[in-house]
Amino acid sequence: MELGGSVAIITGAGGAIGGATARLFAAEGATVVLADVRNEGSEEIARQVRESGGKASSCTADVSDEKDVVALVRSTVDSFGSLDILVNNAAISMTTPILDIDVADWDRVLAVNLRSVFLLSREAFRFMKTRKKGKIVSMASASAKIGGLVVGAHYAASKAGVICFTKSLALQAAPYGINVNAVCPGPTRTPMTEAWGEKANEEFAAKIPFKRYGEPREIAEAILFLASERSRYVTGEILDVNGGLIMD
Repeated sequence: MELGGSVAIITGAGGAIGGATARLFAAEGATVVLADVRNEGSEEIARQVRESGGKASSCTADVSDEKDVVALVRSTVDSFGSLDILVNNAAISMTTPILDIDVADWDRVLAVNLRSVFLLSREAFRFMKTRKKGKIVSMASASAKIGGLVVGAHYAASKAGVICFTKSLALQAAPYGINVNAVCPGPTRTPMTEAWGEKANEEFAAKIPFKRYGEPREIAEAILFLASERSRYVTGEILDVNGGLIMD
């Protein structure tokens, strides 16, 4: 198994990509701690994992809140004795045009999508540094590179911040044997993209060389690669998984 004996925190675990990642990690031998601001979805994923013979727990956490983040990391280490992998997956998306974005929405999107990555990565790094090993994988987005065709500027800006933070942390964490990377998905079949509407999705899919959206499992497999020992010499990488939408 790729992740046998490891302990992983996955945020936004009640969503499509978070759930797919949790199921895949558990199948590869990881104990998964599933965090979400709404516990119903993450608990359902945890139940599915346990019924399949895996190890999973779920908890309610607002990952933009420092107290919740500190408690999440501490409780994971106290309960399972380790924290080997962090997957920063939690995010919210809005499609508001720039002139209609108010300060409250801007701050909320940046808090959930970027501040959470800083807070969780900081606390995970604090623990992993003492053990001189660990994997941190954060979710960026193709919108961070193109400004977003459907999503709002606040979402695109938050994901661009994830890319820069990933590189900064990778530099500081490398001397301690910690790999820090990000996955940069293109449009993926999730409730978020479904909310864009059929017309927008058809037009966007036509721009992708593979002429289709990604599946949550395909994104999860990229996350698994970066969380496994197969990527032990990879750090500061922004891994595009977008069907050829962006090639760089």
